[in-house]
Amino acid sequence: MAVIRDTSPAFELFQPASIDDAISLKERYGSASWTLAGGLDSLDWFKDRIKRPEAVIDLSRIEELKGIRAGDDGIEIGAMTTLTEISSNAAIREKFSLLADAASKVATPQIRNQSTIGGNLSQDTRCWYYRGGWPCYRAGGNICYADTPTAINREHAVFEANRCVAVNPSDTAPALTALDAKFVIQSKRGEKVVDAEHYFITPATDIRRMTILQPGDLLTSVRIPNTWEGARFYFEKVRDRQAWDFALVSISSAMKLSGGKIEDIRLVLNAVGPRPLRLTDVERQLKGQPANEEVGQAAGELAVLGAKPLQHNAYKIPLMRNLVKRAIRGTEV
Repeated sequence: MAVIRDTSPAFELFQPASIDDAISLKERYGSASWTLAGGLDSLDWFKDRIKRPEAVIDLSRIEELKGIRAGDDGIEIGAMTTLTEISSNAAIREKFSLLADAASKVATPQIRNQSTIGGNLSQDTRCWYYRGGWPCYRAGGNICYADTPTAINREHAVFEANRCVAVNPSDTAPALTALDAKFVIQSKRGEKVVDAEHYFITPATDIRRMTILQPGDLLTSVRIPNTWEGARFYFEKVRDRQAWDFALVSISSAMKLSGGKIEDIRLVLNAVGPRPLRLTDVERQLKGQPANEEVGQAAGELAVLGAKPLQHNAYKIPLMRNLVKRAIRGTEV
């Protein structure tokens, strides 16, 4: 068990003024560097002395990483744009209210004023064993403490567990996956654009990371194409408290209707696995079906196939069923 302290370990602080300078620093320090966005998650790691980077690269002075730019092809959001800006932006609320709704459900107003979209997407898992400094698989050890007979695992994964049962904690990640967003990553090798759903990885790919970012990579912006503009959106986040808490289960959906039937749909659950879970089999079955209670009920049953609950999180399965049904119906109970 980690010894909890109130002071951070010493590190060198850099505040680059450009993306190129930030990438150069990340290349120079590699895995010994830490990228600081809003800083809320970072300061927890530092305060508890669980993360001890040699260099902290503060992105707050890089103006090109901030702001929301609307164009003919969609909207581009700088990685350092705050969640408050996103949730209140007129263009996002008009075209992609799903993202505005998801951003508005993160934590509290004070935290949203400081938190950035890049940080919310790239934050590490909240598993208390891992973040408490226990030597689990994700931390380089040889056990998953959350997957033992005496574990407290109420908030952990029911899908895609592989040695580690921690879940993705982001509220904006499933919304952007449903919107078919593209993430722009820059490094010394140049620029790479990846689909939102391919940005997040499972422990089977790499148990030490939650995203595809390598030590020299920097997430610089998020692009949302107009593909789902005008769709019917649905976001619901179930949590213990209606402020601050992370999701127990959440759902994001984008649906196009024609003549009362589902023409196209994207359904994404989160907090049930190590990455946002896109329900591609359910989407396929729903096309051409009416968006009603009966179809939603059947879709919910299909969505939970293959779920493997732990000792204390079996409640997530009926919760997922109901969230899928509500998303298709379009209203909460």
